[in-house]
Amino acid sequence: MMLASMNIALVAANGCRGLGTSLALQRTLARTRANFSASVCGNYFAARRSLSSKSSAFPCESSVTDVAVTKSATTFAENGYPQYHRLLPCPSFSGPPRVEHLVVLEGGPVMEYISKSLDLPPLYVADLIHFGAVYYALVCPQPPPTATPEQIRLFKKFTQPSFLKGRKSIKGKTVREAQKTFRITRIDEFVEVGTYLRIHVHPKRFPRCYEIDWKSRIIAVTESYVVLDKPAGTSVGGTTDNIEESCATFATRALGLTSPLWTTHQIDNCTEGCVILARTKEYCSVFHRKIREKKVKKLYLALAAAPVPIGIITHYMRPINIAPRLVSEDCIDGYNLCQLEVLECREVAWPDADIEAKYCIEECGWPSKTKAYECKINLLTGRTHQIRAQLANCGAPLVGDSMYMPAAVAEMANPGLNPFGKCKKEYANEEDKEIAVTDWISRHGKEPAMAIGLQAYEISWDSMEHIYNAGTPWWKQEQL
Repeated sequence: MMLASMNIALVAANGCRGLGTSLALQRTLARTRANFSASVCGNYFAARRSLSSKSSAFPCESSVTDVAVTKSATTFAENGYPQYHRLLPCPSFSGPPRVEHLVVLEGGPVMEYISKSLDLPPLYVADLIHFGAVYYALVCPQPPPTATPEQIRLFKKFTQPSFLKGRKSIKGKTVREAQKTFRITRIDEFVEVGTYLRIHVHPKRFPRCYEIDWKSRIIAVTESYVVLDKPAGTSVGGTTDNIEESCATFATRALGLTSPLWTTHQIDNCTEGCVILARTKEYCSVFHRKIREKKVKKLYLALAAAPVPIGIITHYMRPINIAPRLVSEDCIDGYNLCQLEVLECREVAWPDADIEAKYCIEECGWPSKTKAYECKINLLTGRTHQIRAQLANCGAPLVGDSMYMPAAVAEMANPGLNPFGKCKKEYANEEDKEIAVTDWISRHGKEPAMAIGLQAYEISWDSMEHIYNAGTPWWKQEQL
């Protein structure tokens, strides 16, 4: 129980009101595989947990749901906030990662099954489904290499041909097709025996969604689309485990629209600025086509920690869909072309401490914080983290970019550390280079919690027929 107590203390210390005394919270955060397996009589696809190394379980003696808390939707703590049987109000931080994997042993409504199997309050499970944090597949996916004998036994049991032949729901589908995952959208959706469930018990949260005056962030509304000045610290269209706390959802509500807005393109959670949201599925497809045909132009303001040369900067990005994104100045077979054009670069003052605190700008170890450099950038190719990765590779990481600045600082202290940089070393063989790449990745940090020095300040398309600009970037707010 010591570790469970430590977790509850951590929650209380972070100021998450109404959660500190909740028995349901303790039981949600504190679980062991053994207790789960015992409490649900083996109805737990035991270590089919998230492949992320961050997933973990916490020990606790109890596996019995607090019935009083579970049944009441109006149970309140002394300070007026609900107990931990709902996902709202939004905590100021994301809980420890937890993803559960189940194989359905008894058919029935999905909310009831998950609640019983994982000892979670039904209302909390209903919120998870509403957030888009629950997925299903008709047939269990292949267990990972780290699977236990029990996991492998369950997989074989529910994927053997004799069992699959008796399932009408998968007739006409290949096993691979039946293993595709889809979101559960209704709490009363029926799940049959053998169905695979993936539950993101602690979705990534976006508390800033509740701090924003969303109407004030709307730049334009037309019959086909809405232009939003996206705030930093928010997701455009949501995440794998949270489609509720997104710009598209909150902009839809702010405008009182009866149909949800559609995401047409993305910018990073920590980036602010112009985003186009389609009002119909048809216009969403139209805008996607404009992007593919390079009819959409995006200009950015970047606040770099060092000066950046004027002109076109070219790199090649490693084709691995995992952050950090690594870029090389050399053309490497299979790597993706990355190009941006620096139109202007002017010296400005480093943001003062009050502005940094207001926008949660992270301390990343940059040695001098007197001068910064505001760059106007024409993005020629649209790769994930492209501006951030390219400028960091040039020795000019963005202010507050806790993902890329630590690596740039490390390379300043030890030139040649970056295996893709200007001072890269020669390697005797590919194995030595891979070791160097792994070490280089380890020099990078975590994704920023809120804002970095990057704004999508202008977007236009159809030869400037449509053109929109964002408001004042956060680092200039002190000048207002």
